[in-house]
Amino acid sequence: MREQPKYKIPQRGVTVWRIYGLFQTLLLAILAGVATFLTYTFEWPLYIYPIAWGIVILAIILFIWIFPNIRYNIWRYEVREQEIEIQSGLFVVTRTLIPMVRVQHVDTEQGPILKRYRLSNISISSAATTHTIPFLETHEADALRARISELARVAEEDV
Repeated sequence: MREQPKYKIPQRGVTVWRIYGLFQTLLLAILAGVATFLTYTFEWPLYIYPIAWGIVILAIILFIWIFPNIRYNIWRYEVREQEIEIQSGLFVVTRTLIPMVRVQHVDTEQGPILKRYRLSNISISSAATTHTIPFLETHEADALRARISELARVAEEDV
């Protein structure tokens, strides 16, 4: 079996995943609050309270503490002359090889949270799918986008 791709995403990516987890947990907390209100209003069984808030506590533990660290340890990428390799996943690790001849275009994306942390995502589009390398330093993402674009052009000329 091939070695793992060389490069990991920056440590600040864990912080961004934690912020995303916070938003997911806040949504669950709102739903738990609605369930609590409805349980009180309609006199539903009292076991709904601990179930609803137990789910919120479980989400805090998983989405904010555990999952970001697991993702950080798994996520890797490497750009070679003939291909791009991306390793991703949470419980199931997926390794994807994208041949340079299949690359149609490369984009960088940066929302408000990523901008705050000076990070960008790279989206690599092929004929059928789009693959993302998340949370790269903005200058590194720009340089990598240019390199992939150049390698894809060279690969296309060789065909």
